[in-house]
Amino acid sequence: MDSFSTRDTLTVGDVDYEIHRLDRVDTTSRLPYSLKVLLENLLRTEDGRLVTREQIDALRKWRPDSAAEEEIQFSPARVLMQDFTGVPCVVDLVAMRDAMTDLGGDPKKINPLIPGELVIDHSVIADAFGRPDALDINNQLEFERNEERYQLLRWAQESFSDFVVVPPDTGICHQVNLEYLSRVVFTRERDGVTQAYPDTLVGTDSHTPMVNGLGVLGWGVGGIEAEAAMLGQPASLIIPEVVGLKLTGELPAGTTATDLVLTVTELLRETRVVGKFVEFFGPGVANIPLANRATLGNMSPEYGATVAIFPVDDVTLDYLRLTGREEQQIALVEEYAKIQGLWHDPDAPAEYSEVVELDLATVTPSIAGPKRPQDRIDLSDAPATVLGLLADEHSIYEPAEGGVDDASADSFPASDPVSLTPSDQRRDAPPRRLSREQLTANAQLGWPSDPVDVVINDTPAILDHGDVVIAAITSCTNTSNPSVMLGAALLAKKAVERGMRTRPWVKTTLAPGSRVVTDYYDRAGLTEYMEALGFHNVGYGCTTCIGNSGPLIPEVSEAVTDRNLNVASVLSGNRNFEGRIHPDVKMNFLASPPLVIAYALAGSLHTDLLSEPLGEDADGNDVFLRDIWPTEEEIREVVEDNVRAEMFTDGYADVFEGDANWQGMDVPAGDKYDWTPDSTYIRRPPYFDGMEVEPSPVEDIEGARVLALLGDSVTTDHISPAGTISPASPAGRWLQEQGVAPEDFNSYGSRRGNHDVMVRGTFANVRLRNQLAPGTEGGVTRHLPDGEEMSIYDAAVRYREEGVPLVVVAGAEYGSGSSRDWAAKGTSLLGVRAVIAESYERIHRSNLVGMGVLPLQFPEGESAESLGLTGEEEFSVTGLAGSEELPATVTVRAGDAEFEAVVRVDTPAEEAYYRHGGILPYVLRQLL
Repeated sequence: MDSFSTRDTLTVGDVDYEIHRLDRVDTTSRLPYSLKVLLENLLRTEDGRLVTREQIDALRKWRPDSAAEEEIQFSPARVLMQDFTGVPCVVDLVAMRDAMTDLGGDPKKINPLIPGELVIDHSVIADAFGRPDALDINNQLEFERNEERYQLLRWAQESFSDFVVVPPDTGICHQVNLEYLSRVVFTRERDGVTQAYPDTLVGTDSHTPMVNGLGVLGWGVGGIEAEAAMLGQPASLIIPEVVGLKLTGELPAGTTATDLVLTVTELLRETRVVGKFVEFFGPGVANIPLANRATLGNMSPEYGATVAIFPVDDVTLDYLRLTGREEQQIALVEEYAKIQGLWHDPDAPAEYSEVVELDLATVTPSIAGPKRPQDRIDLSDAPATVLGLLADEHSIYEPAEGGVDDASADSFPASDPVSLTPSDQRRDAPPRRLSREQLTANAQLGWPSDPVDVVINDTPAILDHGDVVIAAITSCTNTSNPSVMLGAALLAKKAVERGMRTRPWVKTTLAPGSRVVTDYYDRAGLTEYMEALGFHNVGYGCTTCIGNSGPLIPEVSEAVTDRNLNVASVLSGNRNFEGRIHPDVKMNFLASPPLVIAYALAGSLHTDLLSEPLGEDADGNDVFLRDIWPTEEEIREVVEDNVRAEMFTDGYADVFEGDANWQGMDVPAGDKYDWTPDSTYIRRPPYFDGMEVEPSPVEDIEGARVLALLGDSVTTDHISPAGTISPASPAGRWLQEQGVAPEDFNSYGSRRGNHDVMVRGTFANVRLRNQLAPGTEGGVTRHLPDGEEMSIYDAAVRYREEGVPLVVVAGAEYGSGSSRDWAAKGTSLLGVRAVIAESYERIHRSNLVGMGVLPLQFPEGESAESLGLTGEEEFSVTGLAGSEELPATVTVRAGDAEFEAVVRVDTPAEEAYYRHGGILPYVLRQLL
């Protein structure tokens, strides 16, 4: 359909492209960039059923001063996955092929209908570090631990069309996406015509918006939404509010992209942009290099925005040339952006729901922490802030909403007479020890101190609260940015030339986001200086930023554990939540790559990097950060001389080939995957067991029991399995029954392709509080009616054996947090038929429907507490059976209570999914 007659031809060079012109639809000139992209998406996919003229009208008539309530359908051009979240998607598609065969269909029909791109980047761990062979050791360990998973992905790469896999040891998915996969303008052959349209995507990682810096609209989703998108199902979303961030001025000398993004994160958290789109505009946009734009997009989850996008301009085209894109593609991007009104014009801004301004000249050197990215700290305030945190350990766990308590920090100014800063300790000299009198004086001042003598590689040292034990240049947030990466290497060069070394207690790691980083380090002759400071390459993947930091230095780990030292990490990543980086490290600070090296040299957060020496040179002279900080001109010169387009074209020429381990795997042939029955990583899921060609009628729920009675703000982190697997947990017991030793458990994330592990870890978070089992914490419930206390999984198994359906009862904001598909998958596999909550987070509610679980909502103003529910009642839900359409409300009876619950199946597409038992059975039956 083409209700608005927008179909036209765009000729670039000698190639004709079919496009849908936005200037033929009224009012588009005032629409924000992101909404124009969504509008084009609707115009191109209009079918009168899922995408209607009414949706197009609602979007083109968008007004910034009124909250939109209309829902539209979004069909992305492609799907991006990383291996932790991508493996279960592939497992489901493979299982669908089996089910298709069982139902008499052609298994080849189960195939991505839009391109799927998976980058293996989440499995490498920094076990080895500070040695030339660290990369090889870590790569080999990664492959040994994950070979079963990789066999599946390799098979999928060869068996599915329009599905590619970037093998391990290549790069981080968002950096590979930015440097190679993204098109900005997508082209695809349909019915003999080449269409051109904006490159859009959804990704199974929350930092997918990194590519927003390139003008590509996309955001993170859960695995269920990603699978649906690959199978041709559009995603539903409410027309978003769009906040415009007007940029003016230029960054001052001495500041970096990291300082900018930490400032923006703090600003936009205060602005409250959660769930909104953010767009950058104004005269300062031209002063933001593309790599800095990508850094700003990458951090959008940290300030809560769905996307944080820059429009297309000359900076975009220059980056496409730098990264080796073809000239025809670059010309298409320019012509398409200009004809569609997607080219940035600082003198003609769009209309926005809200406008926030930032003068780039006000940005200062910063770090952020100790546990939230939005808690920005001026670098000059870092020592006092850390002392305040140490003086009040409670604030490490529960910081005030506004960040660090200023009064607490000011109690310990950096000018106090006695300092515990180990700034004069070097590997090749005995450290200075404070006298007992000095320690006593500091204690009387309230200055936390518990120094521990350690000997590391035959070097004596002192370890204390506030010392840096991990310094990691990691995460595509910054490793995609040549300016900060080469700035860090130049700083390392100057430090080495002064005879400086990093502190012996600091674990130093470098994890480039792509092989291009290694190439320009080598070309610039800077690799040797990074390695001289212990920053050897530990792997091309997400390491420290996602908790794959590996072990601490053994002597450090022992001292930290024995004395309960509150030590710190400094990393160039995007997230620093407590427990995420390393279980023994309570304080985690985000910083630019140059500052990561500076803190590795200083060895302590107590050091004021702006006024105190980092250490001494070979002659015993103090060396300050200002002495070795590279100038803007030095950085610019080394970038211009050493970052070349051929590095990108050569580096990505064989991006899908992989190394000898990848190519040498024994991969089964055929259209169906040959499951390994005794695998503990990859197992055929039971979603299609017993499935018929026609769906069974929707039935009422009778005689249900409550599996969990939960309070407000239960997140998907509470529901979905994550982190380490305890040997005493149901999942740990199952693995041991299969002959897996606890030291080989790996993590829940690595076993997402095994439903037997994941269902046992659902609702097993150690911080979950089930009111049905008062006084307990973790995945505990009571089996009813006998009241026996047991794990939630064990209770679910017993209820299944008894033929008893289950419900979960919860408070407000149920399912908030990250979009985790296993929060819905695990709920379904436990036998939960319905969830009754006061309100839902949008994506989790949709995911529940996608897994055939009915989301119900208490009447306005009512709750389990107001209705007197204890969770011990038998529940029935009536009004579903026999209805041609799902009713708006159903009757819920729970003991003596009765109420009308709202059915939160919000769209016709969702109703179809629910009637079929979930989105996967629905799609399978459609393909039959």
